[in-house]
Order: sequence, then C-alpha cells, then structure tokens
Amino acid sequence: MTSWIRGLAQVVLGSFLLLAGTAHLTFAREDFRAQVPPWFPGDVDFVVILSGVVELAMAAALLLAWRHPARALVGTAAAVLFVAVFPGNIAQFTEQRDAFGLTSDSSRAVRLLFQPVLVLWALWCTGALRWWRDHRASR
Repeated sequence: MTSWIRGLAQVVLGSFLLLAGTAHLTFAREDFRAQVPPWFPGDVDFVVILSGVVELAMAAALLLAWRHPARALVGTAAAVLFVAVFPGNIAQFTEQRDAFGLTSDSSRAVRLLFQPVLVLWALWCTGALRWWRDHRASR
C-alpha cells in the first residue's frame, strides 16, 4: 500500500513540476521573473527560461523513474532543485515583490513554509530518505 501511495505522490510531484516548467516558459513568465532576486547575476529572463527547462527535465525524470531503481537519485535531485530556488522565494518575501497572487507579507511567508514540504515530499515519495539511511547504515 505504501509503495502505491509513494508512486502516486511521485507522479503528482512530477505533474506539478511539468506545470511549473511550462508556466516558466509561457503564461507565468512575468511572475517567475519577480522571484529572481535583483542581486542574482545574469539575465533575469535567461534564469527564468533555464529554470523552466530544468523543471521540465525534472518532471520527466520523476514521471519516467516511477518504478526505476534510480528514483532515489531523481528524488535527491528534485530536493536539491527545491533548495536551489529557495533564495528566490526568500527574496520575494524580503523585498515584498508581488507574484502568483502573493500580495502580502503573510501570504509570501506562508509560501516559504511550503518549500521544506516540497523537499521532504521529493525525498519521501522517491524513497531517497530510505536510500540515504540504508546507504549510511551499510558504511
């Protein structure tokens, strides 16, 4: 039963990333631009496009590795992606930039609370937490 739930959670996470990656490249590009901190080096639009492509690749990996032994590595990569974009979410909060309907400090703060949930979701549904624990125990 747990395996089925984990698999479903992995497919849902992959679907969310598919939507987010598509949004980066199309209908929500301006909103994603608001998440790139002004101090981040490089062209803002390039960062949005690149992050969209990375999210699409991660979505494909999650959806294709549904029952594959490498799914723990895919989950780890997804968790790293969620950690990597966290500074942009923090910048959106600290610099009070509106995007995605987040127009108050409280709504932007609540969003920050969900980032660790995404990290744990990616690690749990792909079995990465168990893989890391077992790998460490075998050393």
